[in-house]
Amino acid sequence: MKTMLFAALLFASALIGQGASAQPAPFNATGVTMGHWHLISKDVEANKKLFLAMGAKLYMPGGQPLIAFPGLYINLNLGMEKGDGGTVGTVVNHVGFVVDDVQKRTAEWKAKGVPVLPGTNGRKDQAFVVTPDGVRIEILEDKTQTVPIRNDHVHFFLPAAEIPKAVAWYVKTFGGKPGTRNNAPVVDLPGVQLRFNKADAPQAATRHHILDHIGFDVRDHAAFVSKITAEGVKLDEPARTVPNGSKITYITDPWGTRIEIIQRAPLGPQVQ
Repeated sequence: MKTMLFAALLFASALIGQGASAQPAPFNATGVTMGHWHLISKDVEANKKLFLAMGAKLYMPGGQPLIAFPGLYINLNLGMEKGDGGTVGTVVNHVGFVVDDVQKRTAEWKAKGVPVLPGTNGRKDQAFVVTPDGVRIEILEDKTQTVPIRNDHVHFFLPAAEIPKAVAWYVKTFGGKPGTRNNAPVVDLPGVQLRFNKADAPQAATRHHILDHIGFDVRDHAAFVSKITAEGVKLDEPARTVPNGSKITYITDPWGTRIEIIQRAPLGPQVQ
């Protein structure tokens, strides 16, 4: 028994110390976990440099750069398509990470050339990073966490009357858990919290912006697609298998957020 316990602890330690950045959170009962952001990057190298300076790992599945943080992948291009406009003004206003110490980590990032903006009203436990092509990233603090940085949230800006509908949709479609944070509604999914704020003006859909879509990984692609289509969700395109073996399709939520549904093939070796 002691041997088994030691082996389990050793395995967990290895994940934290070496491979945690490539490990998504475990699937929920619906077979869903947070997957990725997909940036139609105008400067792949600049974005890659920024994310690596923030503590990411790099993989090259299929020859394309894939950035990995604990709980999140970031794709840096999308074929020959081009994206215009950052996240502010779209239904996904910004995305967020949590670090163990905002002041310490942002000082490290600044030393590596990452442009860091201060927190709102001088907050020391908050900062912002904006990518070279306009993806706004909120940085928050949790001094109890055991990794320097991890994925935290996707923040939607929607008309007030639509927020309860969006909460219900994400709960039903992805098996999320509804709740509140700072008196605002949220939906918790493995590896991410979906947050909702009132928008004072109509927001643009994500498609063809720099953050073209977000993605959820699923345990069984065919089963999940069957579930959501039975619930009335329409696919943007037929499900297919891409050359690296991943199974994918896309949907768009009723408010304009494009979402990739992916059963991910193995990443291959870490490059950097």
